Amino acid sequence: MATFLYKIGRLAFRRRHFAALIWVALLTLAGVGAASAPVAGSSSFSIPGTEAQKAFDLLESRFQGMSADGATARVVFKAPAGEKMADKNNKATVQKAVKVLGTGSEVTSVADPFKAHAVSKDGSVAYASVRYEVSGMELKDASKDALNAAAQDARDAGLTVEVGGDALQATPETGSSEIIGIAIAAVVLVITFGSLLSAGLPLLTALIGVGIGVSTITALASVLDLGSTTSTLAMMIGLAVGIDYALFIVSRYRAELAEGREREEAAGRAVGTAGSAVVFAGLTVVIALVGLSVVNIPMLTKMGVAAAGTVAIAVLIALTLIPALLGYAGRRVQPAGKKSRLFGGGRAAKKEGRPNMGARWASFVVRRPLAVLLLGVIGLGAAAVPAASLELGLPDDGSQPVSTTQRRAYDLLSDGFGPGFNGPLMVVVDAKASDDPKGAVTRVADEVKDLKNVVSVSPATYNKAGDTAMITVIPDAKPSSVKTEDLVHSIRDAGGEIRTDTDSTVLVTGSTAMNIDFSQKLNDALIPYLALVVGLAFLLLIVVFRSILVPLKAALGFLLSVMAALGAVVAVFQWGWLSGLMGVEETGPIMSMMPIFMVGVVFGLAMDYEVFLVTRMREAYVHGEKPGQAIVTGFKHGARVVTAAAVIMMAVFAGFIGSSESMIKMIGFGLAIAVFFDAFVVRMALVPAVLALLGKKAWWLPRWLDRALPNVDVEGEGLRALDGGAQDGDDVKKLVGV
Repeated sequence: MATFLYKIGRLAFRRRHFAALIWVALLTLAGVGAASAPVAGSSSFSIPGTEAQKAFDLLESRFQGMSADGATARVVFKAPAGEKMADKNNKATVQKAVKVLGTGSEVTSVADPFKAHAVSKDGSVAYASVRYEVSGMELKDASKDALNAAAQDARDAGLTVEVGGDALQATPETGSSEIIGIAIAAVVLVITFGSLLSAGLPLLTALIGVGIGVSTITALASVLDLGSTTSTLAMMIGLAVGIDYALFIVSRYRAELAEGREREEAAGRAVGTAGSAVVFAGLTVVIALVGLSVVNIPMLTKMGVAAAGTVAIAVLIALTLIPALLGYAGRRVQPAGKKSRLFGGGRAAKKEGRPNMGARWASFVVRRPLAVLLLGVIGLGAAAVPAASLELGLPDDGSQPVSTTQRRAYDLLSDGFGPGFNGPLMVVVDAKASDDPKGAVTRVADEVKDLKNVVSVSPATYNKAGDTAMITVIPDAKPSSVKTEDLVHSIRDAGGEIRTDTDSTVLVTGSTAMNIDFSQKLNDALIPYLALVVGLAFLLLIVVFRSILVPLKAALGFLLSVMAALGAVVAVFQWGWLSGLMGVEETGPIMSMMPIFMVGVVFGLAMDYEVFLVTRMREAYVHGEKPGQAIVTGFKHGARVVTAAAVIMMAVFAGFIGSSESMIKMIGFGLAIAVFFDAFVVRMALVPAVLALLGKKAWWLPRWLDRALPNVDVEGEGLRALDGGAQDGDDVKKLVGV
């Protein structure tokens, strides 16, 4: 591996024009494709195999032209203080708005609130339901403009009017904090390298990689049904790993220059050694992201595969474009320890003397490993305590900022009709096999009325054949409450008895039931997913480190960091701690996909630091150093760069906390705090403490497994043999069979 990558690094350095041209051409091609492609909206949402999805599919087939997944809007009207919606002028204004809304080319139906009994008991609030024939992402701008115009005309007539539903769903905005995150990354790189040019290379290559990845996603968004969230997450992860991977290559290149090597040779060795770590670190991230497909939720699979593609591009750019740009930079990239003229007058590197901060910290941990281990585990355990109160759900209009019309419509409906009105349940009765379809539907309606937590049950709506019916059930609690979830299960339990007696099938669907099924499916998939991802990465790390205990320690440390991160997410987004600082306007359940998404992404990123830091320790160990000294040597060469990489990744992720979409905000915070816990507590404290306690046992590997495993040579031992660095082959033997 190291020898192969060494050759690639030298080739890219020598043929820099060709390498740069290829990446510029790819960026241009992706940019042209993105510019000519339609704008992405929110991707279609389906959960194969769930009852809610089966009900949607049944409605599509039995109610022709209904468009069960079509966009919906609720235009909510509120009368001025002291007036009623039934007053002559107010009623005329509403009916005029309904008439205008019904003329839309994509509108399938509009319900007059006075005919549909959609007026609150106190008479102050009414709503008109609008249904479209296409989904929210396919809705034309003209239809959205017509909806806004109708609402504005009613406002001008003196009513308070807000619009809820997915018809006006907007593309999320990340805000200026994303730019601040990149600026922080730039500052960290300048401090790390002491040179603007050296600092600029990782930023430039990361932006090129993200540009290619996100542009490709945008170009394929319409064809593959990729939503705007997909590109945002790909940008978030691609930017973070892109900067980090390039940082490690450039840092190793400067270290090779400091050892007196020629620039082309230094580029080859940097790619051969640090590049090997980049490849395996990237592989763990890709495995974790692609592994999301085992959940069998198309939206989550697409998000994972798209982000994995961006990570793969970041790896390829680090291996090929970075050495090419180093060739262009020439002598302007200084050896490690030497400052540029701007940041230190071009002074030479300091001679070996006092150990750097990384070496001093490692020495401290090696002397007191048990105390450091206990303190770190207790601290992470305390941070993880809130995770025991984790409540899962999906965001709805109630989680939107109060400045949005969707949120104001949600609040008006809750005030006028009760909290459960925003989460109606749709009960679908398939009575095709029943001898008395209408009798079966009547029994379903009667039994549902008698259940707890039910406010109202609407009259059944039949299809043309009369063998399938829809019944709308209004709960007495908000959509994300435990009461509503219990009601869904109660209806489904009652449906089992009804099926036995009447040969009819009862299915519960609607956005609320879909969210419940979604959360349940993610919970069921978490353990299999964790076993798959951790298992594959564990095998990969055994190959990399040729050890059993080191990969096991890495996996256990990851579990600690991800649980602590989930605890922090619960504390902020569910309990409301520091919610004002994070811009969280509404606390509530944690997004259903958050745990499984964090497991996948954080595991991949955690292994980055594990590979980069521990390969340096193993490199020192196989070259003859004692276990304790090898830990110190690993920190001496890797701690500064790993610290910089972690701060950069935290800054990039934290930049997405400013997003207007709660899901992106939550993921940005969760990943940023997870990187903090994993890099600075697990990898910087627990890892050296455990390795110090294990000593030589940390690098133990059964002989039979040692013979069976391929030698991937992440440490670059083959490069030492190339220039005569290994005199008698003892180092090679030690590397292969420790």
